[in-house]
Amino acid sequence: MKADQSLDCIGLYCPMPIVKTKEKIEELKEGEVLEVVADDIGIKQDMSAWCEATGHEFLGVEEEGGEIKVYVKKTHD
Repeated sequence: MKADQSLDCIGLYCPMPIVKTKEKIEELKEGEVLEVVADDIGIKQDMSAWCEATGHEFLGVEEEGGEIKVYVKKTHD
């Protein structure tokens, strides 16, 4: 999946990937996609729940080796 920006959260555990995502998504323009790269399996459920709570769009998950990539589309400022 193509992303406008990427956020490296390798080695970070809950809640830090969500905290970093919140900070980073504020820098994006509406409609842009953020790729969050993590190795904490909890990111899949946490990011989906965060998107539901904040109104941003959860686009999906890709897993490759030990890396988990989640994609979030900014839907509002």
